[in-house]
Amino acid sequence: MLDTRLTKESRDRALARLSESSRPGRELDVLVIGGGITGAGIALDAASRGLETVVVEAQDWGAGTSSRSSKLVHGGLRYLQMLDFKLVFEALAERDLLLTTVAPHLVRPVPFLYPLRHRVWERAFVGAGIALYDVLATLRRGKRALPWHRHLSRADLDRVFPDLSARAAVGAIEYWDATVDDARYVTTLVRTAAGYGAQAATRIQVVELTKNGAGVVDGALLRDLETDRVIAVKARHVISSTGVWTEQSQALAGETGGLRVLASKGIHIVVPRDRIEGDAGLILQTKKSVLFVIPWSRYWVIGTTDTPWTEDLVNPAAHARDINYVLDEANAVLEKALTHDDIIGTWAGLRPLLQPGTKDGTASEKVSREHAVASPVPGLTVIAGGKFTTYRIMARDAVDFAL
Repeated sequence: MLDTRLTKESRDRALARLSESSRPGRELDVLVIGGGITGAGIALDAASRGLETVVVEAQDWGAGTSSRSSKLVHGGLRYLQMLDFKLVFEALAERDLLLTTVAPHLVRPVPFLYPLRHRVWERAFVGAGIALYDVLATLRRGKRALPWHRHLSRADLDRVFPDLSARAAVGAIEYWDATVDDARYVTTLVRTAAGYGAQAATRIQVVELTKNGAGVVDGALLRDLETDRVIAVKARHVISSTGVWTEQSQALAGETGGLRVLASKGIHIVVPRDRIEGDAGLILQTKKSVLFVIPWSRYWVIGTTDTPWTEDLVNPAAHARDINYVLDEANAVLEKALTHDDIIGTWAGLRPLLQPGTKDGTASEKVSREHAVASPVPGLTVIAGGKFTTYRIMARDAVDFAL
C-alpha cells in the first residue's frame, strides 16, 4: 500500500502523470471520469487489478449526488413490491458486506419502524414482506449482520417512539438497515484506491474525448480549473461515471448514441434530535414516494421527494413546495408537529435515473433495473443509474466491460 493522503502534492503527482501519458508508450491503462461513489469504486476496482489508473473529478470528491443522498445503505424494501427479488438480494448482500467487512467504521446499523394502521390484514401483509426481506438477507453466506424483524404493539411503540401519533399507528414492525456517512465514504474510497496505486485529482474538467485514426477513443483533453491549463491525456480505455452529467459526457466523444438519463431531485430537511422523541427511524409510504425519518447523530434527517429537475445540475435546490411536502407528510404521523422554524438545514440531490433504451437504441450492452453499462463508441465505457449500496457491483461491471 502507498501513501493515501489526498493533498496538493498528490494532486500535482496525478497531473504530472496525466501530462506524461501523451508520450509514446506511457499511456494510462484506465482514465476514470467522475469522482462520486461509482467513479471512486471503479478507480479502486481497476487499480486493485493492477491497471494503471487515474480518476479525475470536476468538483470535489462526492460533491454531486454521492454527498446528497438519504445517508442509507439498504436493500430497498420497496423493490419487493415490484417483485424484483434479485435486486433486493444483491443489495442486501452488499449492505451486509459493508456493515461487517468493507467499512464497519462508516456504515452503522439502525432500526426502522414501519407503522401499521390496521391491526390484522396490514400486519399480515407488511409482515410477510419484511419477513421475506430478512430471509433474503439470510441467504448470503456467513453470519447474519443484523437482527431479525419484530412486531410491536401500540404499547411497545409508546416506549420505542413516543412521538409517533396514536392516530397514525396501532402498532408497527421493526426491521433493520444501516446509515452511512456518504461524503466521508467516497473520500475514503478514493484514498483506498490511491493506496493501490491509483492517481486522483479534483478540479479537473474533461473538455473533449479524443479519438485515434480508427475512431477509437484514446484519451481526453482535460482542463485544470485551478490554472486553466489544458492537458492532453492518452489512455487505453476511458470509463465515464458522471451520474446526471452522463449525456453531456458522452457528447464529448462527438457521438449521439449512449445512455439516456433523467435527473430526479430528492430533498431532505434536518431538525434537531430533541425535537422528535424516538429511538428508531421511520419508513412511511406516501402517495408520491417513500418518506424516511432517520436518526443522524444529533439530528433527524427527513426525506425524500422524487421530482424531475431540468435546471442547474451543479446546484439543485430545495424549493418551498418540496419542504412543505416533507413537513406535511412527517406531521401526519408525529404527535408534535414540526414547523419551518425547526428546520436547521436542507439539501437537494439528483438521482441519475436511466430511461428506457439508449439514445440510438443499440448501444446498451448490459442493462439491469438499477444500472446500465454501455459503449457508445469503442474505447469508451459509460455507466449510469444504480444506488450507493451496490456501488461495488457497478464498479466491477464497468471494469469487466472495459476489459
